[in-house]
Order: sequence, then structure tokens, then C-alpha cells
Amino acid sequence: MILAGGRGRRMGGVDKAMVMLAGRPLFAHVAARIGPQVVGLAISANGAAVRFAPIPVLPDPPQRQGEGPLAGLLSALDWAAEQGADMLLSVPVDTPFLPRDLVARLRAPGGAAYAASAGRDHPSVALCPVMERARIAELFASGERRLRAAFPEATRVAFEGSPDPFTNLNTPEDLATAAAHLAEATR
Repeated sequence: MILAGGRGRRMGGVDKAMVMLAGRPLFAHVAARIGPQVVGLAISANGAAVRFAPIPVLPDPPQRQGEGPLAGLLSALDWAAEQGADMLLSVPVDTPFLPRDLVARLRAPGGAAYAASAGRDHPSVALCPVMERARIAELFASGERRLRAAFPEATRVAFEGSPDPFTNLNTPEDLATAAAHLAEATR
């Protein structure tokens, strides 16, 4: 499994993985939701790996630095292959409300699958067969950088929930809304 990192332009350019929500960094919320559903966790990020300890960090190799989400997916697929995995789950680091049955539901159709909710597709929340690594590497080499293009035959799996389980926290306002939801949920 991979937690995709990134910098939040609308959050002042900070490392979104380290943004605090209810006393914990966003990556910790996502790891807590996904960890029980997968065999191993890793995070796609550049910079100091120690900030994510004990989760392994998968930096983009120099030739793919700054090349977008598909570059991170390729690094994750390489890692997953080294781990002997047959499937890789990819989720963004700023989605703290991921479903606790995400993997089971994405796995159900067999093969590649991605999440959808509230009438929107979420290709960054996807289950990808590791054997697709060579095909995705060719796609990347051809100039493609979008995750959506990596999964042309993937099954769309619809989810419901409140808040939307795939809400990305992109602004300080999103963060405040998420904090209020978490506070209400713990009452």
C-alpha cells in the first residue's frame, strides 16, 4: 500500500502529510484507516524520510522527480513487487475518512479498481495489479503523467458516506471542517 504525499498549495505550500488534524499528522490518520486492511504500508514522498518513521518512504528516483502522481505509482509498484505483493492500494495522504472496508470492496471485482463517490471518480484511490508495472512504465515513458490513464480497464466501485470518504483536505477550511467532524464523531 502507498500513501501518496504532496505539498498543499492552498495550505501555504506545507507538506500535507504533516498537517495536523486532531493532534496527529494527516498521514497518521490515513495509515490508521488503511493499516489494518493491508499487509504493508509505505509512503510516496521526497525529503527527509525520518518524519514518517516507522513507515518506509519511497522517494521518486532522480529521473522521475517532480513528474507527478504516476511517477510515485511506479515507485510504489517497484516496492510492492519487491515485497512479493500481487496488488497495490494507492490512496492520497490527505483523505482521513477512507472506508474501513476499502480494500475488500476494491478487491471484490477482481483486477484493477478505483473508488467513486458523490458522482465523482477518485483514480488516486485505486487497487492496481503489480503485474501492470511494465505497462504503466511504458505509459509513463510515452509522456503520460495522469493516474486515470494508468487504469483504462479498471472497475469503478461506488462508495457512500458522510463526510464523503474521499474528501481531500486542500484548504484550511477543509481542515477545520474535518476537525469538527472528528470532534463530533468522538462525542
